[in-house]
Amino acid sequence: MVACNPPDMCQRTCGVDTTAEDKKCNKPSKLYISFRNNYPQKNAAILSGQYGINFFIVGLLLMILLATHKGGVKTKHLCAYLITLMAVQLVWMIWYVIRKHRLRKLKREKDVHAGAWWLKCGLTLFAVLVLILDAFKIGYFVGYSACLSAAEGVYPVAHAIHTLAQLYFLWFHAKDVIHSFKTFERFGTIHAVFTNLLLWANGVLSESEHQLEEYKKRLSNLGFTNVTVGTKDPYCNCTTSACSVFAKGYYYLYPFYIEYHIFVSVMLLVMWKNIGRTLEHHSGRKHTFKPHGILSGFITGLIALAITVGIVIVYIIQVNHSPNKKDLAVTMIYSFGITLMSLMAIAEVIGLMIYRIDVRSLDYSKNPTRKLDAELLIISACGTWLLSWSSILAVICATSHPSYSWLSLPYSLISIIENYVQNTFIIESVHREHHEDKEDIQFTQGIFSVSNTRSISIASSYGVCNEAFDNKTEDLPNMIGGSTDIPSDEKDNNIPDSSAATLPVGEIVLSAQKKSKLGKKRTILKNIAVALLLSNISLWILPAFGCRPQYDSGLEEAVYGFENWVSIVNIAMPFAIFYRMHSAALLFEVYCIT
Repeated sequence: MVACNPPDMCQRTCGVDTTAEDKKCNKPSKLYISFRNNYPQKNAAILSGQYGINFFIVGLLLMILLATHKGGVKTKHLCAYLITLMAVQLVWMIWYVIRKHRLRKLKREKDVHAGAWWLKCGLTLFAVLVLILDAFKIGYFVGYSACLSAAEGVYPVAHAIHTLAQLYFLWFHAKDVIHSFKTFERFGTIHAVFTNLLLWANGVLSESEHQLEEYKKRLSNLGFTNVTVGTKDPYCNCTTSACSVFAKGYYYLYPFYIEYHIFVSVMLLVMWKNIGRTLEHHSGRKHTFKPHGILSGFITGLIALAITVGIVIVYIIQVNHSPNKKDLAVTMIYSFGITLMSLMAIAEVIGLMIYRIDVRSLDYSKNPTRKLDAELLIISACGTWLLSWSSILAVICATSHPSYSWLSLPYSLISIIENYVQNTFIIESVHREHHEDKEDIQFTQGIFSVSNTRSISIASSYGVCNEAFDNKTEDLPNMIGGSTDIPSDEKDNNIPDSSAATLPVGEIVLSAQKKSKLGKKRTILKNIAVALLLSNISLWILPAFGCRPQYDSGLEEAVYGFENWVSIVNIAMPFAIFYRMHSAALLFEVYCIT
């Protein structure tokens, strides 16, 4: 008997000479590759991501060439490119809505964590302001239509249509978990993500150019003669009297335009991540807004907000005057920032201390929305950290120090610390298991009793809740193991079947009633969340509407050079601004789930 090796590709029988099987074994073997079930979708995710990144890079390069006036790229070329991308996204959204409408009878999975109602409401507010911006741009084009290209007139109209369609799409489809046409939907969704990122980048570029021109004008007004102030006005006369109003108006609306597109990108990215996802079937947290017990935090935040608005007005007025008034304006910004962020850091530390006292488990269930929120929080905080460390090094390395430079140092240090502590507080808050506090619901031992009508009630340990328990103790049935020993003749007539029974509301008296007041720890946490929310909005308003001491201090510019420092600010500032608005959105969620 010949020893037989274990069969591989050919099945042979040991000791049997089969010529046909020998011929089969001598043939070249075929290569069988076993793909995992999820390989094609992984491949589709990688391919769609690369597609989005590539056309995003093309758009960025067009913007850089336009900003540097190189390569013959003009505004009309960039507008035409963005219009094309928005048109493709519109086609995809219309196809998606029509297909879903046809299959509306099919049950579809929803991600309860995606597209929260309060985020959609905020997005609607931003969208309304974006539509006003588009109206201003249309009015501006009408005034200068003689010397502006057609693409610059079509762009705001196309953008307004895109905004309305996208807002509808997100209101009704942001929670969708897609399980059909997955490869095609991945490309469509990622196209929408990077289209909005390009529109965001376009807004950031326009806003940065505007802030840089305003800074140059301030330097020119202060007597600096080596500064070239450019103009973006067309080379023709405006046919209406409102062109300057339109031009100034839409620059003040650009902060809302920027925030709108970045938030849309995040929501669409969550939708892209949910394609083909198998949901964990567990009840999600309900984000309920109950405005009670937050008076102190709300008033504190409103005070910070009111002071911020006053500072913005004073800063814009004072910074354009004499150097002394400019220095006072910069000192005012630094002093206010140091005070506000110090109070915020203290509040965040108090919140973390409460978490150390009230120990609860963390929720580690798969949640793309929560994971993306935490990642964006850390990434956007890097903008603030870049600016802060740049200022710290500038203070250390500078040969001459203005009077406010010693405020710049603590301002930068507190910015770093406050962001660090706030990130820890927010991330831990959204990951904690939020259940009813023991201080909010007090469970006490109850005594079941039966009244004359045999309806069940509960006697509280704090007193008698049922007159039947007080007066007719002898009628109390024996309850063992959750059952009641009631005579069979009465049981059939008076007690309905447990599967269909509903107890009368007035007959049940719960000793475990929810207090109208919140618990102490929960009240403190809610007030902290509200105060931090409004404080972050205050710190968003300052740079978004032109209060940027990094430009006007002159200290960093002297160390790094004008061009280098402007580049650092233009890269880091959009992330720092987004960090504050993103933090405010997450703090609202923290308030709702606490």
